[in-house]
Amino acid sequence: MGGYRRVKVWSVLMRLYHWAFALSIVTLCITGYYIRDPFVLGVWEGINTNFIMAEMRYIHFLAGYIFIAAIMVRLYLFIFGNKYERFTDFIPVTPRNIRGLFITIKHYLYLTDEHVGHGGHNPLAGTAYMGMVFLGIIMILTGLYLMYPENGIIYAIGTAIFGNQQVARLWHYFLFWIFAIFCMVHIYLVVWNDIFGDEGIISSIFSGRKYLKDHH
Repeated sequence: MGGYRRVKVWSVLMRLYHWAFALSIVTLCITGYYIRDPFVLGVWEGINTNFIMAEMRYIHFLAGYIFIAAIMVRLYLFIFGNKYERFTDFIPVTPRNIRGLFITIKHYLYLTDEHVGHGGHNPLAGTAYMGMVFLGIIMILTGLYLMYPENGIIYAIGTAIFGNQQVARLWHYFLFWIFAIFCMVHIYLVVWNDIFGDEGIISSIFSGRKYLKDHH
């Protein structure tokens, strides 16, 4: 591919984080929706148990711990990851990233054909991902508060932030929809970028490598 070179962008840890984060979100959304509104009770064909709610809760809690681990890994990579993984690469506070943010928004809205290539996340995507990580922290706090109200430390933190479990439950449910919508938008934009872009964005989350223009 003339004018391009294949560059290692995502570390193994970053790729493991991505898939742990993605699969845990999908699992949490499916099981969480069932826990809130069980659409079947009793024996379910193909499921060898009469305790579907118990099974769903167990899977939900297990996926929750994977979600917590993924969030911790991404917080580490925001600071100690490679140059493409750190928050300083995409946060829109520098002239380069501010310009890239607005050009990316205009590009997605079909208002311009100009596209600013970015080694890692573009400023819009990176800022959105960083926001989702911090929303994930709130989701974790609500989940732990609902699951372990008898724990003194968790109860104190949960009560100080949310006031009571009902408010925490409402936040947990609200954030469920935020994460569900985020997943759909994320998949759409990734596919869109892979069709109209030339960086190989989908394959990069498997191989860790993108096609970048020579000036990178």
